[in-house]
Amino acid sequence: MKYLCLNGPNLHRLGKREPEIYGHETLQDVEQMLRSVAEQFGSEVELKQSNYEGQLIDWIYDAEDTGLDGIVFNPGAFTHTSVALRDAIASVEIPVVEIHISNIHKREEFRHHSYLAPVCVGQISGLGTFGYEAGLRSLIQLKKGSL
Repeated sequence: MKYLCLNGPNLHRLGKREPEIYGHETLQDVEQMLRSVAEQFGSEVELKQSNYEGQLIDWIYDAEDTGLDGIVFNPGAFTHTSVALRDAIASVEIPVVEIHISNIHKREEFRHHSYLAPVCVGQISGLGTFGYEAGLRSLIQLKKGSL
């Protein structure tokens, strides 16, 4: 089984950008943790980050076209603005779990709405970087038919 973890705008700045909200772990820390979790299940995970909406859309389509088993996706601010990402997720057959490090429902009003959540298999919000692990584990369980 092989999975993809996508990260949207500003997430390459984890550990530096607003650590009081997003914590001190870096994206490299998240990558190391996810690879370790995937290995426990005999799986692989690849991490990609882009500040560009079109690149994220291309990677979603590539994930399906290359037969990946699911996507853990932290779309960052595109959550609240991108109908294009919503449409890309809706048009692929592979499951996508939406991840947010902070609890978007406890923040500014504009962050409460997700264009992506209705077309994802689930949303994890507010668990810090553990949300990535929870998302990957849920996709693995889904693939095994035990979720």
